[in-house]
Amino acid sequence: MTNTQHDTDVILIGAGVMSSTLGVILKQLAPNWNMTVFEKLSRAGEESSNEWNNAGTGHAALCELNYTVEKPDGTVDISKAIKINEQFQVSMQFWSYLVKQKLIDSPQEFIKALPHMSMVQGEANVDFLQRRFKALSDNPLFKGMEFSDDPETLLEWIPLMMKDRPAGDNIAATKIDTGTDVNFGALTHKMFDYLVDEGVNMHYNHAVTDMKRTDNGLWEVKVRNLESGKIASHTAKFVFIGGGGGSLHLLQKSGIPEGKHIGGFPVSGIFMSCNNPAVVEQHHAKVYGKAKVGAPPMSVPHLDTRFINNQKMLLFGPFAGFSPKFLKHGSVLDLFTSVKADNLVTMLAAGAKNMSLTKYLIQQVMLSKEQRMQELREFIPNAKTEDWDLVVAGQRVQVIRDTDAGKGTLQFGTEVISAEDGSIAALLGASPGASTAVQVMLEVLERCFPENMAKWEPKIKEMVPSYGQTLMENQKLLDHVHTTSAEVLGLEEVKEKSTLLKQA
Repeated sequence: MTNTQHDTDVILIGAGVMSSTLGVILKQLAPNWNMTVFEKLSRAGEESSNEWNNAGTGHAALCELNYTVEKPDGTVDISKAIKINEQFQVSMQFWSYLVKQKLIDSPQEFIKALPHMSMVQGEANVDFLQRRFKALSDNPLFKGMEFSDDPETLLEWIPLMMKDRPAGDNIAATKIDTGTDVNFGALTHKMFDYLVDEGVNMHYNHAVTDMKRTDNGLWEVKVRNLESGKIASHTAKFVFIGGGGGSLHLLQKSGIPEGKHIGGFPVSGIFMSCNNPAVVEQHHAKVYGKAKVGAPPMSVPHLDTRFINNQKMLLFGPFAGFSPKFLKHGSVLDLFTSVKADNLVTMLAAGAKNMSLTKYLIQQVMLSKEQRMQELREFIPNAKTEDWDLVVAGQRVQVIRDTDAGKGTLQFGTEVISAEDGSIAALLGASPGASTAVQVMLEVLERCFPENMAKWEPKIKEMVPSYGQTLMENQKLLDHVHTTSAEVLGLEEVKEKSTLLKQA
């Protein structure tokens, strides 16, 4: 075992969609900076970014009911939906730039146009969906959304879900054709291919074991080669921790004050995958339902058309599972070793406040396949058990931290934790995650490189024309962004075919 020293400008930990996005942005803004990436698995995008480990939804709040909250007075708060939609538009602009500049190719391999729908049952839920539709359809970001509670229209939209449905079911849905299915694994591979071509040093089968701040203000990162066992020391001016569920442990190793009093709770996902091509062909949309009373936001059931390696698939879920691992390829000790003296009270408070989540997870883990089929039949009444297989998806670590709401508050989103001097940043949390990666990484730049932002702004606006602006307040720019993104990413042709088919 030897210890060697290497110097670089930027270290990215984890070869997922977040690190690849930040890497590509930095390579465009500061092409002369040296960059090194460490990934403990044998290839990029094998954890949360892998196409089997996430829902593949381009999260733009078009169909996800948990992004629109009903207020006590009966009105629907769409502020979070607007924020997420604007952030997804940023991602679309950036991906379009990459394709237009030939930095990545074949966009159809990572993104496809696909209707996004919300579906609810019961009088109260139908009333909520109608009010949600009214609130969203008045906003230019959600232009083109349709609502229907007419069985004939719904049969046209979702034939598989309406077939053999009991007469008299009170059901309604919204549909918008500008939704997308995104293969974040394929996108991650394309961006890392570009970075390698630009001379970025990629190190697979390398695990970061420790890090510390040096006297001269650099970060010293200890890295173990998992194949040879050798340990090397790398120093960098800036470190980004984008290791998915593994980011919390690395943030703790950094020792920065901002990383104190933060914990994590792992939740694994299980989907059901249809193995009958005839059934798969009868559905063409992402249809999100409403979480049951008492269930956490990450449990929203959805029936998704997916395109994986250009093969059409049909998945239903998610069902929650529990494992103490923070990564799918992690250790069963992950949860226990994340508990430190500074976050112990935070974790205990979270446990006391979230007994309902614990109960929910226990119930989910104990579900039999037939019980899962019963939930699927709320979407597909005539679903046959033999047509569906169980697939274990990725691990998600929900952030636990002290907030104004009290100690040990469970956070359902994506958070960036950075040092006061901007020398290190870590990404924690889950959905909407990858869909908003570009916006999140631009915020990392604003926090960590404020002295460079004025110089970088013209290039950022070239990559993301709406940077610094609000699309919903600029109709002309919004129309331009939608049209350009659809054309460059190959989505417009698909939508035109869909319109012609509907008219026929």
